[in-house]
Amino acid sequence: MIKRILTLTVLMVTLLIGSTAFATLKVGVLSDLTGPTSSVGVPYAQGVKDCIAYVNANGGVNGEDIKLIQVDYAYNVQQALAAYKRFKSQGIVALQGWGTGDTEALVRFVSRDRIPVFSASYSAHLMDPKKAPYNFTIAPDYSTQGRAGLKYIKDSWKEDRAPRLAFVYPDKPYGHVPLKAMKEYAKELGFEITGDEVLGLKAMDATPQLLALKRQNPDFVWVGGTTPSTAVMMKDAKKLGFNGKFLVNIWGNDENLAKMAGAACEGNFGMQAAAVYGQDVPGMKMIEEQTKGQPKMTHYLRGFVSTMVMVEGMKQAAANGKVTGQSIKEALESMRDYDPMGLAPAISYFPGDHRPSMAVNVCTVKDGKLEFLETVSLPRDDKWLGK
Repeated sequence: MIKRILTLTVLMVTLLIGSTAFATLKVGVLSDLTGPTSSVGVPYAQGVKDCIAYVNANGGVNGEDIKLIQVDYAYNVQQALAAYKRFKSQGIVALQGWGTGDTEALVRFVSRDRIPVFSASYSAHLMDPKKAPYNFTIAPDYSTQGRAGLKYIKDSWKEDRAPRLAFVYPDKPYGHVPLKAMKEYAKELGFEITGDEVLGLKAMDATPQLLALKRQNPDFVWVGGTTPSTAVMMKDAKKLGFNGKFLVNIWGNDENLAKMAGAACEGNFGMQAAAVYGQDVPGMKMIEEQTKGQPKMTHYLRGFVSTMVMVEGMKQAAANGKVTGQSIKEALESMRDYDPMGLAPAISYFPGDHRPSMAVNVCTVKDGKLEFLETVSLPRDDKWLGK
């Protein structure tokens, strides 16, 4: 009798293990850990991994752990496509993606395979489900970010004349993407646009661009590069006595800016989509516990939030039945005002509109530290979707 009971117990435990503890949901992670965007790709990827560790340690998704399959594709589109084939063969139900080139190259494949992608590329057209039906982000598109930044500085403008605005950006798709939208909105708000300058992502000297800007005499300069080129621009601006303020996009405005530019970056403005480490929001205690109090870049928090939202979609899909790429997509598109514990503005997706929100955090650097200033919210206007 005892032997029979033991046999049944072993059988039940085996079935239990087979149905839960050994069950996993696989997620692909495309990371740039060694390529040209690795300075921000490494902390972002760590945020993704730490969030999954937190989720698995707290019950997973309906009892199932999440297994990450990470590939360092070094910002190479062909390597990204090869990695995606590997992910697919291993049965992923979702993907944490990265750059603009690879995200755009994967649109057709993930749509065919019905695998939702959370990308860190915020090109406006990727927010339009008609063009990219399985793409999601947790940050508003570059155009929305730019419009919010312009609204912030226009609302702060006190002089009895139109503020003058110039644009500096790399001659890359990433640099060009929001220009048309920003210029249209700047005119709508009453800015005077003085001109454009091109500055490469690997620039070591911005003197020619700064001399041209001094002739234009703008009050504000939108900078569409990354942190290293932005730091070069700010240091040269200080050296040459340029008096305009800079409004920096999401990839040029982070904790490394003060390390690279020193006092030259103090008091300028930049856009962000997640909280700054240590910011007084409900979810920061969880982040500080997960990181053992070691400060992380805001890109880390964005990776963490991107994964939080993906997991929330998985949980809703599990509550509705089986977790698949398609059921995750449908769950996400029913998500309304999901609050990632204040670590980012509340998120909603719709079947016809994958913009996560129209809210953008404006930050500055004060005493060498990135500091949150204000969240600027714009209307979810259909005319801006995908543009």
